[in-house]
Amino acid sequence: MSINLDVKDLDKLIVVGDRVLIKPRVPQSKTKSGLFLPPGVQENDKVQAGYVIKVGPGYPVPEASDPEEKWKPSGNEPRYIPLQPKEGDLALYMQGSSVEIEFNSEKLVVVPQSAILLLLRDKGLFG
Repeated sequence: MSINLDVKDLDKLIVVGDRVLIKPRVPQSKTKSGLFLPPGVQENDKVQAGYVIKVGPGYPVPEASDPEEKWKPSGNEPRYIPLQPKEGDLALYMQGSSVEIEFNSEKLVVVPQSAILLLLRDKGLFG
C-alpha cells in the first residue's frame, strides 16, 4: 500500500509518537560476483536499509498525579521518552512493519521504532 502526499515542504510533515520517517536506500543492481539483479528482487526482502529523515517525539509519559493533591496545577505540556534514531542514521528495519508513502515523487517509509533492528550513526555519511 502506498499513500501519495501532495505537500511540497518536508517541514510540514510531523512524525507522531514512536514512528520514524525513512528514505530507503537505493538497492544494489548487481551482486558481489557481478550478476545483474532484476528490478523488484530486493523489494521482497524482509529487512531493508534506509536513512532516517525525521523522528517522532517518542513514547508519551503519563503525568504522575497524586489523588490527594488535586489543588496542584497540572502541566499541559506532554512529556516523552525520546527515541534512539537520529536524523541521518542508517537504519535496518523490518519491511513488513513499514507503511510506504510517496512525497514529492520520492518513496519514503514510516516505521515504528520497534521495527528498527540496527542503527549506524556515522558523522561522515552526510558530510
